[in-house]
Amino acid sequence: MTRYFTLMAAAVAALLPGASLAAAGAATVTVSGTWGTAEEVPGIAVLDHGGSSDLLAVACGSAGNCSAGGHYNITSGQEQAFVVNQANGTWGTAHQVPGLAALNTGRFAGIETLSCGAAGNCAAGGFYHQHSSSGPFQAFVVNEKRGTWGTAKEVPGLAALNTGGGAMVLSVSCASAGNCSAGGNYATSSGSSPAFVVSETNGTWSTAQEVPGLAALSPGQRATIFSMSCASPGNCAAGGVYRDSVNREQAFVVSQVNGTWGTAEQVPGTAALNPRGRALVSSVSCPAPGKCGAGGLAGGHAYVVNETNGTWGTAEEVPGIAALNNGLPAEVDSVSCAAAGSCSAGGSYIHGAGKIELFVATETNGTWGTAQEVPGTAALNQGGNAELNSVSCGAAGNCGAGGFYQDGAGRLQAFVASQVNGTWHTAQRVPGIAALNPGGNSLLSSMSCAAAGNCSAGGNFAVNTAHQQAFVVSETT
Repeated sequence: MTRYFTLMAAAVAALLPGASLAAAGAATVTVSGTWGTAEEVPGIAVLDHGGSSDLLAVACGSAGNCSAGGHYNITSGQEQAFVVNQANGTWGTAHQVPGLAALNTGRFAGIETLSCGAAGNCAAGGFYHQHSSSGPFQAFVVNEKRGTWGTAKEVPGLAALNTGGGAMVLSVSCASAGNCSAGGNYATSSGSSPAFVVSETNGTWSTAQEVPGLAALSPGQRATIFSMSCASPGNCAAGGVYRDSVNREQAFVVSQVNGTWGTAEQVPGTAALNPRGRALVSSVSCPAPGKCGAGGLAGGHAYVVNETNGTWGTAEEVPGIAALNNGLPAEVDSVSCAAAGSCSAGGSYIHGAGKIELFVATETNGTWGTAQEVPGTAALNQGGNAELNSVSCGAAGNCGAGGFYQDGAGRLQAFVASQVNGTWHTAQRVPGIAALNPGGNSLLSSMSCAAAGNCSAGGNFAVNTAHQQAFVVSETT
């Protein structure tokens, strides 16, 4: 599946060198938003001497107050990371991540992940190269405080672990301003590639550590974290993939309680779904401490799993997906939980005709409903290739989703879809992207919804066949 290979490509690079919604008693949200017109990231063309850029991560601290990041070409084959802020609904000018030029002597860097604990207070992470674009690479973090981005720095303590010269931050989550956790993987000189976690408390990043317990699950120490979510400072959950003693890929989760990381465990129930030996956690979302939702793939099955009061339950195949995919592979790519037991998930499945189609499913009061094809995508996805990259919920049953589909001419097109009061509405091509996109290809990489009907998203579009540029788009009420 497309998303599976996207996730694994990032890991390998780092290793190498309609139902009623909301919880009982909750007020029904009746807010519906409207997507505005996509725009090229302001200022990116000034930075982008190489003619290409991509926006990979968006996070919103409150409605209309978001940050985003990605990478742009300095010259052909050389990349640098950028950040851009939105304030009161208006996107400012993109700029290079402060301090990264001094670290990025190999002139190849990018932001992979970004999270905001409050408006104007965010953290981002990614990687940079040392010495040359093919040389060792290191993981970095950078913080935004009161609307101003500070200086990027190597993840504390990772140099001692990353003796093989291959580290990357793949996910960061901030529960509040200055209180975040992040994870990814690194390489050792012996050829192993463990997963790491690192936490920030009151604005100070602690020392990175190998994920506790993973060495017992993965004797060869080959693992990575794909997703991190923090419900409150020091209370987080993370998930990803490891290789077991017979080199099969297995899904794992690990939880942090009151600032201390517990022992990683194989996602309960995935072994029964995974006779093929290919499983992972692609997304974790925690609306409250010890109460999370997660999803991914296991043996070609799209699954979801919940944590309740600190204990992970048994993974289950997404209800109804079998009726859509006729036993062919499927996967959950993104999960977002607005409240405990109230989540939405989305992903892709292979149709009997060999086409890749998209689905969404909603959990209400702790019970997952039946998966459905994303409304409208069947008509859009004439080329039979699609991916749902991001789901984000501003309130229970009020979410946004986005990714790309392939039109009848074989071009990839960025789309958005909105869920209002538990009902998914018809997907649409991102408004205004056609005017930006003379090269014919576009995709949406990331979305963040701070409130019902108030989201921001971004990705890239093709200026021509050789160059792409980053865009942002927002939904407002």
